[in-house]
Amino acid sequence: MLELRNVVKRFGGVPVVDGVDLMIPDGAFVALLGPSGCGKTTLLRLIAGFLSPDAGEISVGGKRLSAPGAVVPPERRRMSMIFQSYALWPHMTVEQNVAYGLRLRRLPRDEIARRVATICAAVQLDTLMQRYPGELSGGQQQRVALARSLVVEPQTLLLDEPLSNLDANLREEMRFEIRRLHDEFRYTTVYVTHDQGEAMATADLIVVLRGGRIEQTGTPEDIYGRPRSEFVARFVGGANVLPGRFAGLDAPFSIRLEDVALLSAAPAAGIAPIEGTVVRRVFLGSARDYVVEAGGEVVRITTPPQIDVQPGERVWLGFPPERCHRLEPTASGGE
Repeated sequence: MLELRNVVKRFGGVPVVDGVDLMIPDGAFVALLGPSGCGKTTLLRLIAGFLSPDAGEISVGGKRLSAPGAVVPPERRRMSMIFQSYALWPHMTVEQNVAYGLRLRRLPRDEIARRVATICAAVQLDTLMQRYPGELSGGQQQRVALARSLVVEPQTLLLDEPLSNLDANLREEMRFEIRRLHDEFRYTTVYVTHDQGEAMATADLIVVLRGGRIEQTGTPEDIYGRPRSEFVARFVGGANVLPGRFAGLDAPFSIRLEDVALLSAAPAAGIAPIEGTVVRRVFLGSARDYVVEAGGEVVRITTPPQIDVQPGERVWLGFPPERCHRLEPTASGGE
């Protein structure tokens, strides 16, 4: 188990990681999700041992790895890290890049060859082992970085925005490849991203960060379907945050764009909908995106493409109670 207890890191006296407590089970895939400046990469570097915490401690399997003034160096942590740039040696072949960490460990030559061949086959590079990085596509270079990290058999794999340099199609392909390799080798994975789609597609557990603190931790289903705060509701997947009343008290609630019912006529029975006017309509291929002014609020709705209402038309909005989630108000401050 990877455990962080009250971890703090300051730069220039300003806390970038501010009292983080987190327990990651052995073999879990955890995504650190949040906007730029939320502290997720700093937290990853603290786990890797590249930075020393100003307070708190980090341990793996009960063994303390980091505390103020006492940090086990990265090369002694049984961790591998993949950066945005991949950091491949341009003058080395795929085979040489993948074998580099094993040669540093002075493993026998036949053991190196066996492990390199096995991992290159696992990431579908076995026919490209004599090519150089400049002769590979972005997706192939990413696979080399993965193979080089995995061939040393780490306990923990750390990934810092690893897909940000790829185009949309390759990003989607590599999401599933990273998850497939995790399921095959069952190492603990900590994955930093600002892309909620990547987090949802890969992770067992998502940790949403804001202002150096954990805003919410949960499964992808929990984070998306049951956000606890306005920030999480808006940041993960997009949601309407509207004023409401729960148990007689004023409180904001969230409802996902696809859960709002857009009606061209008021229903004859059931919960009274709110009347509004379509302000904007955008065709997205598999869906339509609407903005409606209703009851003094601006509401976004996503509908199937066959629902086609023109801007300026009157509509009625329905809010299914089971899809409405009470929120904690978002505190003021930076993200």
